[in-house]
Amino acid sequence: MRQKNKNNMIKENLEKIRATLPESVTLVAVSKTKPVSDLQEAYDAGQRIFGENHALEMRDKHEVMPQDIQWHFIGHLQTNKIKYIIPFVSLIHSIDSANLLEAVNKEAKKHDRIVDCLLQFHIAQEQTKFGLDLEEARQLLDSEAFKAMENVRICGVMGMATFTDDEAEVRKEFKHLKAIFDTLKKDYFADQPQFKEISMGMSEDYLIAIEEGATLVRVGSKIFGARNYNV
Repeated sequence: MRQKNKNNMIKENLEKIRATLPESVTLVAVSKTKPVSDLQEAYDAGQRIFGENHALEMRDKHEVMPQDIQWHFIGHLQTNKIKYIIPFVSLIHSIDSANLLEAVNKEAKKHDRIVDCLLQFHIAQEQTKFGLDLEEARQLLDSEAFKAMENVRICGVMGMATFTDDEAEVRKEFKHLKAIFDTLKKDYFADQPQFKEISMGMSEDYLIAIEEGATLVRVGSKIFGARNYNV
């Protein structure tokens, strides 16, 4: 009986969240550390986009889940783990260095794929978060190495706000990411319609993120319940 309640909970949570999303915003269900049974419940409730932050966990889930799922990689990606996700990943949110993008391009070439990616920016107060600043992004996009990459496609930006109850601070950081997106769109991607994604906002702040221009929100605990930090 308990399992049934949990299953209903996931479905009901998804329905509640979807009711708050404009048509222009896509929900990424953050399923990291969650068992396949939870993902299956979300899938049965109509969810097709899942976000994971461990390459091996994502690979293992991909192997046993329905094949029409779009898998988004949202965590810090180590270059030695890229090979596990490149054959099937739909979008990598977390490109935080030129070296990582180059490594993704190299692996994607082996599989004859063009992999969609977002540039991750450091917008939070916490130094523990990863990401580029605007100047580093310009250096990457201006580089001859980037211009030679044929197996990656930059589709937008991603950022994580400071973990705080200060709504004004969170809003300021989301505005900053939107400003970076607008600058890059104007200067580098004006004629490239695929550059349209702003991935920001999680369970506690996704409504603010939507108000500030998010097109992708990454929601986990509000769908699946509290995270298990021991995994």
